[in-house]
Amino acid sequence: MVPLTNTAAQSETISYGRMRRMKRWQFWLGLLISAIFLYLVLNKIDYSQLWQVLKTANYWWLIPGVGVYFIALWVRSWRWHYLLRPLKAIPTRTMFPIVTMGYAGNNIFPARAGEVVRAVVLKRKQGVPISASLATIIVERVFDGIVMLAFVFVNLSELTRLTSVSIEIGRYKFGIQEVAIWGSVAFFGALAIFLIAAMFPSPTDRLVTWLVERLAPMRIREKTLGISRRFLDGLESLRSPFDVVMVFFTSVLIWLLETVKYWFVMHAFRFSVSFFALMLMNGVVNLATTIPSAPGYLGTFDLPGIAVLQAYNISYETAASYTFVLHFALWFPVTALGLYYMFREGIKWTETLQAKDEPLQPEGIN
Repeated sequence: MVPLTNTAAQSETISYGRMRRMKRWQFWLGLLISAIFLYLVLNKIDYSQLWQVLKTANYWWLIPGVGVYFIALWVRSWRWHYLLRPLKAIPTRTMFPIVTMGYAGNNIFPARAGEVVRAVVLKRKQGVPISASLATIIVERVFDGIVMLAFVFVNLSELTRLTSVSIEIGRYKFGIQEVAIWGSVAFFGALAIFLIAAMFPSPTDRLVTWLVERLAPMRIREKTLGISRRFLDGLESLRSPFDVVMVFFTSVLIWLLETVKYWFVMHAFRFSVSFFALMLMNGVVNLATTIPSAPGYLGTFDLPGIAVLQAYNISYETAASYTFVLHFALWFPVTALGLYYMFREGIKWTETLQAKDEPLQPEGIN
């Protein structure tokens, strides 16, 4: 690999320092938000009733729920195969361990660091540029958000039950409908931008070049342009209508399978709501987890989940017990399997994070 010049190295050091400061800011903000959400959850619990609900639950139902979740994880790997195919054809069975390691990283480290870990591991094992694979991961998240919004809007009859439900944080109230509306603007807007960039690569490249030349400092222009162009390469799958349809289809399948897990875990407890209600809960809690939080989405998953179930006249302690157990069943299996894959591959978390945090050398120069 060609060494960086002194000027480039200095700019990399400056960029690295800024990146570290931003990560620290995101970390503390996430901790603060999670602490507020957890306080709002735990402050209302009658712990003797909570313990009674947890004691009487039939935890055997978690086994099929975890099995369905791993099927959904395989479909996630299949979806990533389609997004990466224009860059490199990688079999789904090869993608599965990498995807699992990435989701484990999201559960352990703040600011969704697992997404970057996944891109770093993919570059090490398959040689795909980090910025290009990150583009495909962002596209995944956009499609996930659109499916979550579809789960909310498809269940309009169920949504009427939530007209009085809001999440209160101090003096502020966040209604479910408001979250859905603003989420629609964000996710559909992002998808439109990505589709336009993918369908018109040359004009997009010219626009990006024009912006970088006028806004970026001279010392980092070349690097910024290189990263931007590799990022645009990662959007290439959106040029194929077939690939776009397959990504959307697999996204719907992923979240339907995850809702099936919600359904299995529900059977461990003494309450029942419709599958559509669980689809709605799935959509709401996963939209809420886009808010910065502590690792594992502490609080941001639990508070909205309990609020949705309360709208169906489920007692607070039952709703909290179910949501806590569901959260653990979503968190622990994939984290354990991801750690196993990293141990098997000889990849240490510290080494992976160090590679993620270090200033990246220009990719594709050997």
